[in-house]
Amino acid sequence: MSKGKVYLVGAGPGDPGLITVKGLEAIRRADVILYDRLIAKELLAHARPDAEMVYVGKEPGRHTCTQEEIVRLILDKARRGKTVVRLHGGDPFLFGRGFEEYRALRREGIPCEVIPGVPSATAVPEHYGIPLVLRGVASSVAIVTGTEDPAKGKRFVNFKKLATAVDTIVILMGAAKLPEIAQELIQGGLDPDTPVAILRAYIEPEIRQVTRLRDCISLKIQPPVVIVVGRTVNVQE
Repeated sequence: MSKGKVYLVGAGPGDPGLITVKGLEAIRRADVILYDRLIAKELLAHARPDAEMVYVGKEPGRHTCTQEEIVRLILDKARRGKTVVRLHGGDPFLFGRGFEEYRALRREGIPCEVIPGVPSATAVPEHYGIPLVLRGVASSVAIVTGTEDPAKGKRFVNFKKLATAVDTIVILMGAAKLPEIAQELIQGGLDPDTPVAILRAYIEPEIRQVTRLRDCISLKIQPPVVIVVGRTVNVQE
C-alpha cells in the first residue's frame, strides 16, 4: 500500500473565515481529520461526509491524547494510505507542536505539507484595534508562552530580561501565570504603570480588559486569552 499524505493545517484563531483557502481545500479532500479544541467547529462541516473525525484536543490539566499518541495516530493513518489533515488552532508551528509532528513524518518518509494559519498572537489584538508595532511608539515585538513544559527541566523565557528588550510583549497561554509574570517584568525594569490588555476574540464570551502591569499581580483570569504588554495598548485612534 502506498503511503498517504499529511497536511499540517493552521485553522486560525477561532473565526472560520480566517482559515486560508489552501487550508480549506485540504479539509475538503481529507480522509481523516485530527482536530484541536479551539478550532472553529464550522470548519468540520466542509469535510467529506465519509471523512473520519478524531478529536485530539488539549485543555489545561486534561489532555484527550498525549502528543506522542497524536503523532502515532497521524503516522498510522498515513501508513494506511490516507490523506490526513492535522488541524491546529492558530498556526501549526507557533506553540502548536506542529514541528514535532512534521519531524516525525519526515523521519518516516511520509509526504507532509505545512499550511500556515493566522496566529491568535496577531489576530486577537487586531480584532480590538491594538497594533503590536507602530511608527514612533513601538518597533519590536516578542511573542512568548506564559506556560512552559516542566519536563524540559528549565525555563526558556526570562521575563526579567525580556522586560526592557522589546517594546511590545505578547503572551500566549499565560492566564494562570500572569501574576508571576507581571512581578518578573517589574523586577526586570518595566514600568509598573505599563498598560496591559487581556483579550479574547472569536470565542464567547469575548473579553477586552485594559489594566496596568502593577494590577496584574493580583488578577485572576480564565483562559484562553492573549495578553499584550506595552504602550501600543493605549494608543488612541
